[in-house]
Formats: sequence, structure tokens, C-alpha cells
Amino acid sequence: MRAEDGRLTGGPSRRRVMTAAAATAAALTGAGTGTASARPGGGGRREGRIDTHHHALPPDMREWAVEHGLLPREGGPDWGRWDLNETLDTMDALGIAAGVASAPAPSEAFRDRALAVSGTRVFNESLAGLVRDHPARFGFFAYLPLLHVDVAIQEAAYALDELGADGVLLMANAGGRYLGDPAFEPLFAELDRRGAVAFVHPAGLADVRPVPGVEEWIADFMLDTTRTALSLVNAGTLDRHRRLSVILAHAGGFLPYLGGRVEHAGRQGEGPNPAAFRRAVRRFHYDTAMPMSPYATPSLLAAAGAGRLLFGTDWPQVTRPEVDRTTALLDRDPSLDRQAHAAVNRENALRLFPALARRLRR
Repeated sequence: MRAEDGRLTGGPSRRRVMTAAAATAAALTGAGTGTASARPGGGGRREGRIDTHHHALPPDMREWAVEHGLLPREGGPDWGRWDLNETLDTMDALGIAAGVASAPAPSEAFRDRALAVSGTRVFNESLAGLVRDHPARFGFFAYLPLLHVDVAIQEAAYALDELGADGVLLMANAGGRYLGDPAFEPLFAELDRRGAVAFVHPAGLADVRPVPGVEEWIADFMLDTTRTALSLVNAGTLDRHRRLSVILAHAGGFLPYLGGRVEHAGRQGEGPNPAAFRRAVRRFHYDTAMPMSPYATPSLLAAAGAGRLLFGTDWPQVTRPEVDRTTALLDRDPSLDRQAHAAVNRENALRLFPALARRLRR
């Protein structure tokens, strides 16, 4: 399931649906698990792009969401009708070898502890089943319930050790606290010990009045990512945990473009240390699903370099016509030469996800 920044058609945003349903869902527990359906002949590609911002809603996950009041039985938003065959067709058409699937849900949907335990297990076992059925087409980020840090640590261990997750998904904030908050330090210490990859996805700004006529995914989600990145820098989280890799969704929000302002503030003692900020900007990874091209590419390249950029589509929150368009814009981006395109589309991800790389080589 997903709380993203692409425009939804045919229904309300996922954030609104799940947040509104959270109170009802908290009273319910328990769920079944299983595996995603297979498509006959749906073989993999040994070459091609690796989509690191790629969402999925396998059948068991969707059924759990319906049972707990997070999705209607019939109808509902487009993202709630994820289809495996349509996904594979889209991947094939765009030359996507594999997608690292994730299911970002607002942390508030799992405020109840029992629901957090049962729900995250369903999420992660459903995504693991998708990878098990299609090992050369998918990897996955395990969802962690950040309102319950001890549960998040336990689920990270289970997902990484038992389910073979390629990394973990962290929402940018939980209960209004951003990821540099001391409450999350035990989780980051555990992820660092494992040399894990964390994909940071926006959740939406807490307690902020939206701009009339401007959907929150256009700017608020970008600021949410920027806030949590600055929180991590200011807290020294990346400097303490050097084995941890962090991907910022949507090209880092506004982070790479605020560099001069952040350093200016730091020199006046009103922001993160400028040297720490410069280290972090080149330490983070960034996906292209802002979409990045053509506007953001020059700033990203100047700030971080092509070696930190990862291909991402935000499928299926971003629908097929727009995925086609943004991918074509990336392919034609004049700021990226052939070597940079190869790095962004595939090579950087192969280094970051060695287990997926091994599956693609089989």
C-alpha cells in the first residue's frame, strides 16, 4: 500500500484514506498471509533498469487492508487496485529488469501496537512472496512501524534475516517526529550493525493546513523528505552510522537545492554544521521519481554526483502514461551522458543491492 506524491485518479489520496481508517483499524487484529499470483511466462530480464521507487499491493496485503477498513471491498483509489500483470507489462515496455517493491503506509495507521505487529508482518510476508514467485523481477523494502521502535527493530531483523529483504522502508516522520529524533537511535544502530539500506518515503507534513487547490504531494511531500534529511544531518545520525545507506525519495525533496542556504545558516550557528551537511549530501542516495529530469538534474549532479542517483518511477501511484513520459524525459536528459545514464538506470542499484544483483545474474 502506498502514500505517495503522484496524482490519484478515481479516489482520494492514500494518506487521507488510511489516516481516516486508522481509528477503526486499531480495534482489529489478525490477518492471513500468502503469495502473489504468478503470470505464466513472466520471465525476467538480465539487463535493464532497476526501479528503486516501485510500489506493490499483493493480494494478501490488499485483503488485510480491506478487512481492517483501510480499503473498500469494491472500487477505491487506483493504487488500491494494483495488478501484477499490468505491472510486469509496464516493466517490460520500459526496459525495467526489476523493481524494489515497497508499501509506504502512514505511521498513524499502525498506532495500535497489536495492529502494528500483525499488519507489518502481513505487509512484509506479502512482498517477500512476490519476490519468491518472481525472484528476477522484484526485490523489496520491509515496512517498519516507527511509532513502535521495538517492534520496528524486531521486524527489521525478521525481514532482513528470514525474508531476505533488500532493505527497509522508513516513513519520513512518525507522530510528528522526524528521523533524527533520539527515539529512533536504537533502530538506526541496529540497521547500521547490519549494513542495511533504508528507503525514506514522505508521509506528509503533520498538522499543516494545505494550500487550497494544491495537492499535498506537489510540495508538502518534498518538504517532508527535506525535513527528515536535515533532521538526520543535524543529529549526526549518518556520521555515527557509517555502514547505513539511506535513499531519499523524489530526488531528496528540496535538499540538494537548499545547500547554500543550509550552509549559510550553519555558519551563523542557526543550522547544521556546513561540513556535516556537505558530507551528508554526498552520502545520501536519491531516486529520480521527483520526476528529476530535466529541471532537477543539474543541481543533483552538482550536489551528489551521478554515482548517488537511482532510477525510480513511483509506479503505480504514477500511472502508465506519466511513467512513460517521465522515463522518456530521463532518457533524453542532456545533463546525463551515456556513462551517467548507465549508472542511474542500473549500475548504482546493483552495487547497493547485492542479493538482487545475484538473482539478476542467474
